[in-house]
Amino acid sequence: MIESFITHFRFAQPLWLLLLLPALLLLTLRRGRGATGAVVFPNLGVLLSLGRKVNRLAWNFGVPLVFTSLVFAIIGMARPVWRNEYQSRVASGIDIVIAFDVSLSMDINDFRKGGAPLRRIDAAKLVVDSFISRRPDDRIGLVAFAGRPVSVSPITLDHDWLRQGLDDLKLHQLPYQFGTVEEQGTAIGSALATAATRLDNRDAKSKIIVLITDGASNSGKIAPVEAAEHIQTLGIKTYTVAIGTKEGRVSGRIQRFPRQEFDLPTLEKIAKLTRGEHFWAQSLEDLEENFQTIDNLEKTVSRSITVTDDRELYPWFVGISLVAALGFSVYITLNRSSS
Repeated sequence: MIESFITHFRFAQPLWLLLLLPALLLLTLRRGRGATGAVVFPNLGVLLSLGRKVNRLAWNFGVPLVFTSLVFAIIGMARPVWRNEYQSRVASGIDIVIAFDVSLSMDINDFRKGGAPLRRIDAAKLVVDSFISRRPDDRIGLVAFAGRPVSVSPITLDHDWLRQGLDDLKLHQLPYQFGTVEEQGTAIGSALATAATRLDNRDAKSKIIVLITDGASNSGKIAPVEAAEHIQTLGIKTYTVAIGTKEGRVSGRIQRFPRQEFDLPTLEKIAKLTRGEHFWAQSLEDLEENFQTIDNLEKTVSRSITVTDDRELYPWFVGISLVAALGFSVYITLNRSSS
C-alpha cells in the first residue's frame, strides 16, 4: 500500500505547498499569549472563570477548524493526483515479412547445436525468434510456404502473437502430424508474391522481405524471378537466406533420387533485382551471423511515448476544507448566540 502510494501519488502544482509555511507561522502566533484585554466587574469575580472557559472553547474548536480548512485548501490548490504512466511504443516505419520454408526438406538435421544434431526448421526458428526480439519497434509479419503460401501472422507490433505463430510452424508429415501447409513442394515465387502483397499497401518508409528456404522452386503459379521483378517495381527489398550444408540431402522417403535442393543462382538473382542481399548459412553460427547482418543493414530508430494518466484528487481536499470552514461558521454562530 505504501509502495503504491509513493509510486502513484503526485502534486501537479507543488509550489502552492509553500503557503503551508505562513499557515504554520500563523498557528504558532495564534498560540502565543499576546496582549490581554479585560473588563472589570467589581464583586463579580465569577465572570472571570466564565471568560476562561469561553477562551478555551474557542481554542479547542474554532482555531483547529480554521487551520484544517486552510491546510486542506492549500493542498487542494497544489492539485494532488493519482498518476499512472504508460509507455506507448511507436513503430519505426520499417515493415518486414518473413517468408519461411516449411517443405519436408527442412526436416534434415544437418545443423548442430551443442554437438547435437539440429533440424533446419528448428535452427531457423531459433534465429528468427532472436531476430524478432531484437526489433521490438518494427512491424513484422510471417508467411509459411511449401507447395503454396499460408499467412501465419499479419504485419504487426504484437510480437508475442508473431512468435507464437513462429513456434507453431510444423512440417506436414503424415501419418505423424498435420503441418502448417499440407501441399508439398517449394513455391518460392508464390511465397514472394504473397509477402509483397502484404507489404504493398502499407505506409512505411522501408519494406523488406526475408526469404528463408533450403530448396529450389518446384511449385506455384509464378516463377521466383518473375515475382522478384514485380517486387522490384514496388520498391520492396528482399534478403534471401539459403539454409543447409553441402552434404545435406533430401531423404529417400521424400524423393526416390535424393539430391541437394539448392538453387543458389536464383536466390542470388532475387536479392540483386530487389536491392537486397543473399546469404548461405551452412551452420547455426552462419545463420545467426546472416541475420545479425540483416539486423545491422536495416537499422531502426527506437521511439516511445510516455502516456500520463492523472486522476484528480483535489475535490476531496477542497471538500474537507469546505466542511471545516462550514463547521467553523456554525461554531461561531452558536457561540455568539449563546453569549
